[in-house]
Amino acid sequence: MALGVSYLGQHYHGWQSQPSGRTVQDHLDRALSAFAASETIHTLCAGRTDSGVHGLMQVVHFDTTLQRPPMSWMRGSNRFLPADIAVQWAQAVPDSFHCRASARRRRYAYIVMESAMRPSLEAGRVGWVFQALDGAAMQSAAQALLGEHDFSSFRSSECQADSPVKTLFKVDISRKGAYWRFDFEGNAFLHHMIRNIMGCLIAIGQGRQAPAWMTEVIAARNRDAAAPTFAPDGLYFLGPVYDPHWGLPERTPAFDWLPL
Repeated sequence: MALGVSYLGQHYHGWQSQPSGRTVQDHLDRALSAFAASETIHTLCAGRTDSGVHGLMQVVHFDTTLQRPPMSWMRGSNRFLPADIAVQWAQAVPDSFHCRASARRRRYAYIVMESAMRPSLEAGRVGWVFQALDGAAMQSAAQALLGEHDFSSFRSSECQADSPVKTLFKVDISRKGAYWRFDFEGNAFLHHMIRNIMGCLIAIGQGRQAPAWMTEVIAARNRDAAAPTFAPDGLYFLGPVYDPHWGLPERTPAFDWLPL
């Protein structure tokens, strides 16, 4: 069985299960097990998220002998979940499907509010800068990120990926009023990779570095060459992209809520 799950991450210690039990996976597994009653269910996810990071369509799969229609899985598990975590869709999948290995691409968005004053209603849901950002400079710098690169300069020391070489297919930057949106799509991402890229883009947008600096940071293959890690608040996992033959949804209603 596969599920699409949305959540706000600011009250959780990331996705991955921990002894504290205060993670999104811990809550989801407990809810699914409570609904199943006769089985203990353990999920696998398409992409782990850090503490404070949100998910618009995390995809998970799990094995079960319980026969229930998709709507029952959705409503039954949501009954046991906190208000800021919800199963958005459920679909039976063959044994050959793997939520992580079957994903062709992964998508993220980062929302930044540019304002003289800190966020209030959006606290925990947007990154914040009080200095004006230069969109053209950031767009120019973003072009250097496209394609296959060794992204060691944007890799956390805690990263467990086998290789720092990843491919970015898209980095789009747009603005509506006080809000900037940065969209990233790649085959895979390193731990803290997007937040470290965001730190560099913000430094360039504020004029503290020139756009060409991004190329130098990539070439350095050294975390010390890049800017400090940006806040997790505005980062959203939009979900994986699968081949059409799996027939899985590509979005949830939460996509229409996200600014821009």
